[in-house]
Amino acid sequence: MKVVVLGAGVVGTAAAWFLSKNGHDVTVVEREPAAGLETSFANGGQVSPCHAEPWANPGTPLQALKWMGRADAPLVFKWWRYDPQLWAWLVRFLANCTAGRTRINLDRTLRVAIYSRDCLQALRAETGISYDEKTLGILHVYRNAQTFAHAQGASAVMASLGLKRDVKTVAEAVAIEPALQSVAHELTGAIFTPDDESGDAHKFTQELAKLATKNGVLFAFNTTVTGFQREGDRVTAVVTDRGEIKGDAYLMAMGSWSAPWAKQLGLALPVYPAKGYSATLAVTDAAKAPSVSVTDDEHKMVYSRLGDRLRCAGTAELAGWNDTMTPVRAAAIVKNAKALFPGAGDFDGAELWCGLRPTTPDSVPLLGKTPLTNFYLDTGHGTLGWTMSCGSGKAVADLISGRAPDIDMNGLGIERF
Repeated sequence: MKVVVLGAGVVGTAAAWFLSKNGHDVTVVEREPAAGLETSFANGGQVSPCHAEPWANPGTPLQALKWMGRADAPLVFKWWRYDPQLWAWLVRFLANCTAGRTRINLDRTLRVAIYSRDCLQALRAETGISYDEKTLGILHVYRNAQTFAHAQGASAVMASLGLKRDVKTVAEAVAIEPALQSVAHELTGAIFTPDDESGDAHKFTQELAKLATKNGVLFAFNTTVTGFQREGDRVTAVVTDRGEIKGDAYLMAMGSWSAPWAKQLGLALPVYPAKGYSATLAVTDAAKAPSVSVTDDEHKMVYSRLGDRLRCAGTAELAGWNDTMTPVRAAAIVKNAKALFPGAGDFDGAELWCGLRPTTPDSVPLLGKTPLTNFYLDTGHGTLGWTMSCGSGKAVADLISGRAPDIDMNGLGIERF
């Protein structure tokens, strides 16, 4: 079967790999000149089922109100703009901010994330792919006792769903990551997820694209989608600025741009972009830079060691399909990184970046079938695109191939909306 994948980020490239492993003739359509140049380019670097707790939870509305008016706040909703798509998204988001919905959505998200981490490990063992990976776990650190107590409760729920998480004292946290010693007096505790990982998503995507090409996948780079051809309940071609590309099946993996393009096919995807920021800096003192990937809960920031670089990332800004960098938010990333790991690297020379992460109101990705019989989804992963890329790619590839996926796909599709 000929399958056309739309998008060559980490999600689309992983799906293309698994489709090719299933024996299909795969073409990937990508507007950029290479794989992994947009949202996958400079994300936080964490492969983190431990971040599966949905944004939509009972504590988020109040916290968002507290942050309102702060240009550098970890989460910004620009709800006052004329943006009907955001307003509709926010209504659904608020409907998911109940304890019951949070538990359901956590189960769904964690199901994909843990499976995906396993798929990544299997892929790495099979191919020997290298991407500055570290398998040292992820350490969440907390300053506020109340927040730490809530996190312990959430961790217990995650543990009941299959994710190993260990509560640690401050001394134990510093023993795991000695670079935290200078801020130990500020901390109240930590939670360690030993099986989580980190690595360069951009490097992984480009290396996997090379492997996929050797396996017969065709990457149509510098090719922009302009529309679709459709007959009844089937898509018959993707229209691009370089002509039509026909296939037997089509997979939407265009990240935040999935929603506007799917709309042309009559599909209403509740996917809205959340702009995230990162700073990448050269490590100048290895003893002061973390080796274990760290999450600073107070500032909603993550830190990943990528070889001789330190990736610092965080914040979410819901303000439309605008990837223009806001200086004050970029500066906050560097400021927070410098405060947590003083002397670790060249903060003045940090490379700044921002990208749009495709977010659903319930934090659960959109995977699988649609009302169109040959059109499938692999999008809406939010901040967990890198984490979920291999698992969602393999599951959807199996669906397209007529195989039963390894995981339960119930609650992961467009039908829930």
